[in-house]
Amino acid sequence: MKDLTKGSPLPLILSFTGPILLGNLFQLLYNMADTRIVGTFLGENALAAVGATGSVNNLLVGLIIGMTNGFAILTARRYGAKDREGVRSSIGSIFVLAFITSIIITIVGLLFLEPLLKLLNTPNDLINTSIKYFRVILLGCTATMFYNVCATILRAVGDSLTPLLFLILSTFLNVVLDLLFVVPLNWGVEGAALATVLAQLISVILCLFVMYNRFNDLWPTRSDFKLKLSIASQLYGTGISMAMMYCLVNVGSVILQGAINTFGQDVIIAHTAARRLTELFMMVFSALGATIATFTSQNFGARKPERIREGIKLSLIMSWCVCVFIIFITYTVSDYLIYMVTGTKNPTVINTAMLYLKIDCLLYCVTAAISLLRNSLQGVGDRKTPLISSTIELLGKIGVVVLLTPKLGYFGIILAEPIVWVIMVIPLIIQVITNPNFKGDSEKMNQKLTI
Repeated sequence: MKDLTKGSPLPLILSFTGPILLGNLFQLLYNMADTRIVGTFLGENALAAVGATGSVNNLLVGLIIGMTNGFAILTARRYGAKDREGVRSSIGSIFVLAFITSIIITIVGLLFLEPLLKLLNTPNDLINTSIKYFRVILLGCTATMFYNVCATILRAVGDSLTPLLFLILSTFLNVVLDLLFVVPLNWGVEGAALATVLAQLISVILCLFVMYNRFNDLWPTRSDFKLKLSIASQLYGTGISMAMMYCLVNVGSVILQGAINTFGQDVIIAHTAARRLTELFMMVFSALGATIATFTSQNFGARKPERIREGIKLSLIMSWCVCVFIIFITYTVSDYLIYMVTGTKNPTVINTAMLYLKIDCLLYCVTAAISLLRNSLQGVGDRKTPLISSTIELLGKIGVVVLLTPKLGYFGIILAEPIVWVIMVIPLIIQVITNPNFKGDSEKMNQKLTI
């Protein structure tokens, strides 16, 4: 466990971010393994079918990550305030709420999967395969939820290494199971989805075992698993706020996917490849965002606003340095990276994906700031401003579909995110500058840490 309220912020942030960054890399390898194995052994039609569910899958994962990150904020605040009993109580409640939430998501998802894919203009020759793939993902929703619960709880108390170790293990398991289920067993796209679910389930079991034995003093007692209305409302308040933030972002992507699906198989594959590489490039920003959320929450609990400000500044500088490196990579070897992801040499796919990456990477500095500022605001209890920013993103993407796509085709999709990023960062900057919880007087800090 690591106390982020003491010591020099820079080495703390770097050491905490490192395992999260590696975890994000292996999480992405999860997705890339599915993409490459499906494309290589099942063909471009199956790859396009999996790609057609990409935005819906991101919506599901975003909902889960947002919910669990929000749950963990209360734990981090209590840990920063040295309230061990409060930490145990919040962890017990998180387990119960996570189970209930995952069951609801699974049921609702299974009921509305087919109508949603049809609404997104999924081509008729792809829709049945898309349903087969994503149905398995939905049935494994509880495993995905609890992996993220374990990871965020451990990070909340300063341990970013343990989730990484189990994620690395499950990533290798995923690749092995992918190859087993898809090639000799010939289970098709369902086998690829099942490999992902089983690998995550194994990771969850091992992670819970280690948490119970290694962090026994923070493991909830039987009474902590009994939901208290006050704690449940606090957890769901923050959890739903962050989940809505992620969902609004991904609902916009789902709407874009509906437009993308009308451009045919080559564009669907190109967009899938470009998004996979975008996730790879942006994983540094999301890792720093997760770090700054824990860093801000613990120091908010410890009433140290000056450390919060310093942590944000250092994280912004590091992320912008990474942006320069990403631009160099994109303009030199992106065609090779696209081939590595998809296994295709189709020039239309490669050129379309390269165009997407070369334009969007020029404004990654803005999306890096968005990730850091949104997470820091959530860490000090501001639920409204991140939601406003995410709503701007949703409305912006709808506007692109309505106004730009009919005139510019897929190029309108490419322009969507850079335009929206610039607009949505504005309220975040204003709020960070004016919010009293980022200013120097700790006596005037918002008293939400007492929840």
